[in-house]
Amino acid sequence: MSTEAPPAEAVDEGPAADAVRKTIAAVWRIESGRLLGGLMRMVRDVGLAEDLAQETLLAALERWPGSGVPANPGAWLTTVARNRALDVLRRRQLVDRKHAELAVPEPEAPALEAALDAAAVGDDLLRLILIACSPVLSPEARVALTLRLLGGLSTAEIAHAFLVPEPTIAQRLVRAKRTLAEAQVPFDVPRGAELAARVPSVLEVIYLVFNAGYAASRGEARIRFELCAEALRLGRVFAGLVPEESEAHGLLALMELHASRSRTRVDARGEAVLLLDQDRARWDHLLIQRGLAGLGRAMDRARDGGQPLGPYTLQAAISACHARARTAEATDWPRIVALYDALAALTGSPVVELNRAVAISMAFGPAEALDLVEELAEDPALRRYHLLPSVHGDLLFRLGRLVEARAQFARAASLASHTHDQAALLARAAACVAVDSGEG
Repeated sequence: MSTEAPPAEAVDEGPAADAVRKTIAAVWRIESGRLLGGLMRMVRDVGLAEDLAQETLLAALERWPGSGVPANPGAWLTTVARNRALDVLRRRQLVDRKHAELAVPEPEAPALEAALDAAAVGDDLLRLILIACSPVLSPEARVALTLRLLGGLSTAEIAHAFLVPEPTIAQRLVRAKRTLAEAQVPFDVPRGAELAARVPSVLEVIYLVFNAGYAASRGEARIRFELCAEALRLGRVFAGLVPEESEAHGLLALMELHASRSRTRVDARGEAVLLLDQDRARWDHLLIQRGLAGLGRAMDRARDGGQPLGPYTLQAAISACHARARTAEATDWPRIVALYDALAALTGSPVVELNRAVAISMAFGPAEALDLVEELAEDPALRRYHLLPSVHGDLLFRLGRLVEARAQFARAASLASHTHDQAALLARAAACVAVDSGEG
């Protein structure tokens, strides 16, 4: 059973009932993660915790339309869920006693005293995040389970966000829970070095969610704002839970700085607007200030811990160079190149090397970057990556090598999966012909 809201017919129709349903949906989105974390602390079973949460949600849908929304709806949900969990634990203890009388060994159920330990409540969200983002799961399963458990999203909502069939998401969730059970993933919150070792997995999931929204790779929509917002929420929650982890602050800063530009990345026709052409006056300057402050915290944490800057913090520093520049011409490209040098050395990623080549072309001219891009063309990891021939074509275009540029843009269009990207790249290929013939 899932933690999805039941269909509309579960409660009476009418404006008042509809308003209550909307309130319940809003409360659930806010409270579901904390509620599930507390339930899993008590029953130590992901599936059972979801069942109990569903029963609690149904109770709200049955009672609130008649009695009204409680003054503290989160506390109401917590109390109901806690009482249902205690009933389950009491039944388990009764069964254990009966089996003990028959000398039949059974797995030990969590003691009621441990389940009621108030001191553990502060770890509930952290526990839930670590379980959902467990390294034993595939990245796709981690993303789906995180959005379900921490975001309160339904199977249909997750499927819609990622443009995949609903049964595919449902299967991922079922397999994820089965894998967690079979791997006997511990429900205790790790500490010290063990917790630090789990942080990269959590950050990876949050970043995957953000990227899925910020640079949608399929369909018509270029940006899926609901996924970006969910990733920002998760990033803020996690940074608050592990305040000494520099990369948690670095990732949050990176997402906030990227998100500050999201409303200017697409024009009224749905076409992409390149960074250098965006209206910087329309950037979200509150998010920029938050991102710059978060970057400062990330750097302070790294310095205090004697650690080098991590990949998320370095990327945030690159984004900060753009955020601080009042005009495109004022961008500090040499500093961006230096930051990409550090990031490339740290990650060894060919995508980072491609971005570094772009920065070199902006700082020192296209000729300086062309050899780097042509070397990357031999990398198998980038063979189907449409941005490689796109960058290659742009460098050739700026050098006046229009026939070669046109071929690269056409290849990039054939590799692009997003409809808008395909159209934009074909337009650039056509522009090469127009310029070459003197029409541009």
